[in-house]
Amino acid sequence: MNLNLRHAIVENLNGSDEEHIRATILDAIESGEEKMLPGLGVLFELMWDKSSNEEKELVISHIKAGLQ
Repeated sequence: MNLNLRHAIVENLNGSDEEHIRATILDAIESGEEKMLPGLGVLFELMWDKSSNEEKELVISHIKAGLQ
């Protein structure tokens, strides 16, 4: 069985409105289940690919602050 997890996650959310995407992210974070991490990683990748350099720097700054 050849499962492309990245493709499956994108297809699962394709066509979703902002509220559904928000709910999906919150559910993944609040559940605390490690099995949700790949999905959040795919969403992060999608965001990163569409972000400007300034937005990327802001994300990096937020991550750094969260690590302290």
